[in-house]
Amino acid sequence: MASTLPSLSSTSSSLLTHTFTANSNGPNKSAGFLVFAQKKTKKIRKIILKEDVELLGKKGSLVDVRAGFYRNFLHPTGKASIVTPQLLKEMKVEEERIDAEKRRVLEEAQQLALIFETVGAFKVKRKGGKGKQIFGSVTAQDLVDIIKAQLQREVDKRIVELPEIRETGEYIAELKLHPEVTARVKVNVFAN
Repeated sequence: MASTLPSLSSTSSSLLTHTFTANSNGPNKSAGFLVFAQKKTKKIRKIILKEDVELLGKKGSLVDVRAGFYRNFLHPTGKASIVTPQLLKEMKVEEERIDAEKRRVLEEAQQLALIFETVGAFKVKRKGGKGKQIFGSVTAQDLVDIIKAQLQREVDKRIVELPEIRETGEYIAELKLHPEVTARVKVNVFAN
């Protein structure tokens, strides 16, 4: 009586073994066979996401998912691909390129902040009322126009934070050039 043993994968973490013996035709003849049973293993795939997937991750992230989820949903919809050494290398190169770009933008913002802070004060002239009052107020757009006239630099008015200016005097405006870089400039308001 010949028995064949099933081939076992090397990834199985725990094996259960049982030995069965059977007595047939006397005490000297015994046939024994060994049965191997494998615990069910979870099949996990390492993937990289090609686009944002809700509750799973953002584009470019490395994620472990079950094989069925990848096979039945992520792969057919084109939202992910299996991780390969070539893909990991491409990911690393892309991350380095993005980091270099972020560093370049940060350095540009720091240089621009240094230029704004060394200029001194920007002068704004308004029609004056009685005392220190001025007619109207100085807005972010006014400051952007003055910066453009004096420094020939384009600045978006949404990055300018100005206090409410309704009197003559010296004020400090903040220009948020980058999430990590803020330039503080002086604004002198004069009455005509």
